[in-house]
Order: sequence, then C-alpha cells, then structure tokens
Amino acid sequence: MKALCSAVSGGTGYVGRFVVEGLLAAGHRVVVLGRTPPAAGFFSAPVEHRPFSLDPQAVEAVLLAGVDVLVHAAFDHLPGKYRGGEGDESERFRCRNLDGTVALFKAARAAGVRHVVFLSSRAVYGPRPPGTWLDEQDEPRPDTLYGEVKLAAERALCAMSGGDFHGVSLRVTGVYGPAGPGRAHKWAALFSDYLAGRGIAPRAGTEVHGRDVAQAIRRVLDGQVRAGAVLNVSDVLVDRRDILAIVKQVTGAPYPLPRPANKAAVNAMRCDRLAALGWRPGGMALLEETVAQLAASREDLAR
Repeated sequence: MKALCSAVSGGTGYVGRFVVEGLLAAGHRVVVLGRTPPAAGFFSAPVEHRPFSLDPQAVEAVLLAGVDVLVHAAFDHLPGKYRGGEGDESERFRCRNLDGTVALFKAARAAGVRHVVFLSSRAVYGPRPPGTWLDEQDEPRPDTLYGEVKLAAERALCAMSGGDFHGVSLRVTGVYGPAGPGRAHKWAALFSDYLAGRGIAPRAGTEVHGRDVAQAIRRVLDGQVRAGAVLNVSDVLVDRRDILAIVKQVTGAPYPLPRPANKAAVNAMRCDRLAALGWRPGGMALLEETVAQLAASREDLAR
C-alpha cells in the first residue's frame, strides 16, 4: 500500500515537530510547510520542504499537490506569546492567522487533500466560573483575539467540510516536552528563574505532551470522526510547584518551592470524545519523567 503523504504547516515549530515525528513514526511521507527548510538532523528521518507563509495572497493549491493529509499547526505571533501575540498589529495578526488559514484550507480542498486537522486552542472557550469543566458542546466565548481567530478558523473549516474533504479541529491545551535540537523547551525560563533563586509566582494549568498531541492526530485520522468535528486535547492538571519539586530533586537546588496554586479553580477540558477513539495520554507519569529528563539535561549543560 502506498504511504500517505502528509503536509504539516509550521512543522519546525515547537508543537509541529512532535506532529512531524508522529507522522513519520506512523509511516507517512511528510512534507514540511514553512518559510525555511529544517536544519539537517532536525527530524529523525528525511522530510520534504515546501516554502510557505501565512500570507493569504501567496497560498496556492499547487503547494499541496500530491498531499493526502494536511495538519495545520502554523501560527504567526510574537515570539513566546499566543494570547497577546498580535502586539500592536491586530489587523496583520488576523489577516495572517485567519485569512491565511482559510486560504490554506481552500487550497487544500482544491488540491484534492482528503483530510485536514487544524490545531485550535482551549482559548476558544473563554472565561468560565472557577472549576468549570470545558466540553466540546459548550458555546465558545473567547475573550482574546487569539481565541477569536482560532474559533473563526474552526468554523470556516467546518463550513468547507463535506464529501471528499474532511476537516477536524483539535482544541489543544498547553503543550510540553523536549524542544528540537538547539532549542529551549517551554519551561526553560521557569527552570532558570528557580535555579537562580528568583521568586516564582504560583500558577496551575492543564498540559499535554507533544507526543500525545501527535497521537491524537493519528487517532483522528484512523477513527470515524464526523467532518467538521471539534475534539479537546488535554491531559494533566499541574501546578508549577509540582514541576519545580522535580527540578529541585534532580538538581539538589536549595531554594524554596513556590506556594501551591489553586488547582480547583482551573477550567480543565473533558476529552471523552478523543478517549473513545482509543487515545491514551501519558498522564502524570509521563510529565514527571519528562520534567526529570529536562532538568537533568539543563544541569548537564550548566556544568
């Protein structure tokens, strides 16, 4: 059987790299869509690169020639910021991340791409009373431009879906895990602040390993999911104190841990729809293992 050809926009990004590696492991031929080619050795196996930007005027169907699956993970934002990532350029932010995304979906449909998976965000839900669980059937009420743009892109993909064009949106929570070669992981600054003895503000939130985001995509592609569906992707509710307790143990740092955050106030997402497809994330065991590895690597580099 001919291997599926999957294109990943933003494939060299923090989350995109996990997606690419997951598709490679599943036997797909992978095309990375991005401004510049990945550095040699960035991925575990060779990939094809096709130049791409989120400029809606530059997206054409030929970009996706021969592609069976598109995973859209690219997002244009200020470095290190998603909410608030527009800075002072809200119109450019909307043009790139909404108009550019819709142009990419249209190009995929015109090119005969059969499956599109869009990486959306829990930000589409907006604020809820403390401790309220977030379910896919809840009415979204985004309170940021980031959430508004993600929701509008979801709805555009749903409206386009049908027949041989099958779109699904995944509402993903905070993603953690090792970064690509030469890059910093998401908690690098937190680790540095703690290991320098600086005060850490308490905070709790939901997390999912990038490896489990990739697993979710494969489950969606293999499962019977209706066109236009949305599914939540989240795993563990964790406190910065929990994370830094592992760092403290691994490094022997003498500094006190931040005070506990109020986990009960966090709005976690229900993931029953994804679990019904056989999705099994790594839970606290994977988070603890990963944090220990990241902390040990940082300590080694510091020597």
